[in-house]
Amino acid sequence: MRNFEFLSPTKIIFGKNTHEQVGEVIRSYGYKKVLIHYGKGHIKRTGLYDNIVESLGQAGIQTAELGGVQPNPVLSTVRKGIELGRKENVDFILAVGGGSVIDSSKAIGMGIPYKGDVWDFYTDKTPAKTVPIGVILT
Repeated sequence: MRNFEFLSPTKIIFGKNTHEQVGEVIRSYGYKKVLIHYGKGHIKRTGLYDNIVESLGQAGIQTAELGGVQPNPVLSTVRKGIELGRKENVDFILAVGGGSVIDSSKAIGMGIPYKGDVWDFYTDKTPAKTVPIGVILT
């Protein structure tokens, strides 16, 4: 048997209406500007989006948003997110949705601080820095 250490700094908050804590949780880490990234608008029709924006606002956190993520997200959406994230100086990405939203959020998080093309990360480049990501799984 080999000796090893494992550290996984992932915080999971699970339960009814826990999305209402999102503002306080993100503020506790010191973030001030959040990119809310989501799919085709289901979160707006159900009221989840409004609840999230309200929680972030009450915590003093500013927001930007990028919706419209398709299943199997396309590179053009990722590039829009990178451009928006840079323009708005976001320091945190909140993915609200499922796998495609999470995947594109990770790519946006790698691309914002990177000076080259985000596609480099899919051709053997390793990110030196990323924008942190949180997820509200729907």
